[in-house]
Amino acid sequence: MSTAHVVVTLIAAAMTAFSAGSAFLRASWVLKPMTDYGIPEPWLPWLGAAKAAGAAGLLVGLLVPAIGIAAGIGLVLYFAGAVITVIRARWYSHIPFPLVYVAPVVGALALGLAA
Repeated sequence: MSTAHVVVTLIAAAMTAFSAGSAFLRASWVLKPMTDYGIPEPWLPWLGAAKAAGAAGLLVGLLVPAIGIAAGIGLVLYFAGAVITVIRARWYSHIPFPLVYVAPVVGALALGLAA
């Protein structure tokens, strides 16, 4: 395991945990776009839980690589779904937001698979 893998994984986990916390707290800057995308408010805790589980999985993956790989794949699929949701809602200017969160996850996954 390289230093780069650890650092990128920690960044990915922190960003994903922040995103999960924002969903749990129903931050206005999260709630408004979700409503605009057509996502029902009762889904927010479930979406937050998925992201929190992914963040925890990335951290556990530093000790158990298979868990980290599974968490990384799950998060990539989650954020791909987010991009699709934004596109379906025709909020094209919002496409970069999920991409910002998935980028370090892809990096952590790639570095983990390369090790």
